[in-house]
Amino acid sequence: MIRFGRQRQRQAGNGPRHPRTIPTISRGSLHGRLKFVAIVLVLCSLALLARAFNLQVVDQAFYRRQGDARFLRDIPIPATRGMITDRNGEPLAISTPVESIWANPKELLKAPERLPQLAQALGMPLDELASRLSARADREFVYLKRRINPDEAARILALDIPGVASQREYRRFYPQGEMLAHVLGFTNIDDRGQEGLELAFDDWLRGTPGIKRVIRDNKGRIVENVDLVRPAQPGHDLVLSIDRRIQYLTYRELRNAIAETGASSGSAVVLDVATGEVLAMANLPTFNPNAVGSSPRDAHRNRAVTDLMEPGSTMKPITVAAALEAGVITPTTLFDTNPGWIPNGKYRTTDTHNYGVLDTTGVIRKSSNVGAALIARRLSNAQFDSFLRRFGYGRSTGSGFPGEAAGLFPTPDRWSGTSKQTMSYGYGLSVTPLQIAVAYAALGNGGLLHQPSFVKDQHNPPRRVLDPKIAAQVLQMMQTVTEPGGTATQAAILGYHVAGKTGTSRKASAGGYSRRYIGYFAGLVPVDHPRFAMVVAINDPDPTRKGYYGGVVSAPVFRNVMEGALRLMDVPPDDLPSWLAAQQAAEARRQPAAGVAQSASAAGVARSGGTP
Repeated sequence: MIRFGRQRQRQAGNGPRHPRTIPTISRGSLHGRLKFVAIVLVLCSLALLARAFNLQVVDQAFYRRQGDARFLRDIPIPATRGMITDRNGEPLAISTPVESIWANPKELLKAPERLPQLAQALGMPLDELASRLSARADREFVYLKRRINPDEAARILALDIPGVASQREYRRFYPQGEMLAHVLGFTNIDDRGQEGLELAFDDWLRGTPGIKRVIRDNKGRIVENVDLVRPAQPGHDLVLSIDRRIQYLTYRELRNAIAETGASSGSAVVLDVATGEVLAMANLPTFNPNAVGSSPRDAHRNRAVTDLMEPGSTMKPITVAAALEAGVITPTTLFDTNPGWIPNGKYRTTDTHNYGVLDTTGVIRKSSNVGAALIARRLSNAQFDSFLRRFGYGRSTGSGFPGEAAGLFPTPDRWSGTSKQTMSYGYGLSVTPLQIAVAYAALGNGGLLHQPSFVKDQHNPPRRVLDPKIAAQVLQMMQTVTEPGGTATQAAILGYHVAGKTGTSRKASAGGYSRRYIGYFAGLVPVDHPRFAMVVAINDPDPTRKGYYGGVVSAPVFRNVMEGALRLMDVPPDDLPSWLAAQQAAEARRQPAAGVAQSASAAGVARSGGTP
């Protein structure tokens, strides 16, 4: 009890107090703690050194890639597209350097206050620019304006807007404009061929872009060129068979004919008879390949190779050639076309006039449907079918032009009882103007047929489709077409013999044929050694103007173009007597006029009392 009470007194603070004893740290203990801290610091330093060694030596590639990803870029080096020239080296399609403005949306959107200034410089609404950037906010690249003038691009870059930069590109330019639009076609905004020869030879013309490695700053500007990864390989140049001068003549005369006749469209093709090369090809309506978006889509069609039409009377020389080869007629065989028509099933085959009795040459000269039908009756279906297919009807010409039509020529098992008769004068089958030109060029080349080519000096061996003697006989018959009494006197060219054939076909409509027409002229010049084959097709001429017959609407186009082409190519005349007679007549007309002028001058001097 007493012990317990003392304890209570101490706890209550009533007992005597003793000073608290403060523990002391020995020197050994302090040294140990310092040593421990030093060891920890050393270990931390070693860890940091090991980490630095690992980052800078062992695993440096990863972090270098991370750093490069923020500043190092591989950017393409644009490759220029190959130039297209005509056969004489005149440029027809060239690529010019332009600039394209692009932006890094991540950087540009950090400075929204600069967007109005940028939109004004780009010439686009602010909301459109903001919408384009917002939709691609997670990307690092977006085009803002492509293929602009370098000076305009420099003005935009001078604004020093974060994330905005430019890159070099190329834009296609066509110096000849509308004149060659259908042949050349055009490229898209990425300089890829879309139509025409630009599309057909895209792989040849298009170069291979290069790659260079650069360092860009946070504004997208190139700070340093680090490495050339791959040099750019320019595209190959392409030399066409087209002669720009003949092309201009063809386009000009076709355009004039369309305006004079009120036609809806037209096509013309000029071939080199000896090689099959396309010297000119024109179509109307046309378009400006330098501003493709401003033209209707229908105007882009190359009608000379894509549009099918019944060839009309241009088929008659082919029918005659088939019959001559089969030996069922001769140039002097007579055909009684009275009374100007013959039955053709429940229909009639008719002529515009009753020509009475005609020989084979007369059938071509007068363009007698009845005569052609009587000739075809002497041929079997197999003979007629085989001959036409040999000349390329019913299949593509092999020109390689994109979208070329093969034509429509049914096999004999699909013919009706009237098919062969109507096909003999150009109905019941469909062809392109290029197919007609190829067939006529074969007649002019002694029966050797070349595939048409748009490339100069391309290897293009011919194949024989007709005996040269028969081809010469047909040419002589076709020559009468352009002479007095023929249907195409307006195709005659002074000093040259012209072989040709008119054609006028009615356009098909639902359930039959309409009162709308296509007027053709297909010809060769000069007859002795044909140099050029040309086909002109005038579609839907206005009958109230010049009429609709091929000899009226199409033959003058042939004459005007061929006169210029013969002169440009220095082709010697093969009809010297007519040329000399014309020169003498012109000289005779000049002499009386000069005599009258001289007499008047002398009389005036006498009246004035002076000397001459």
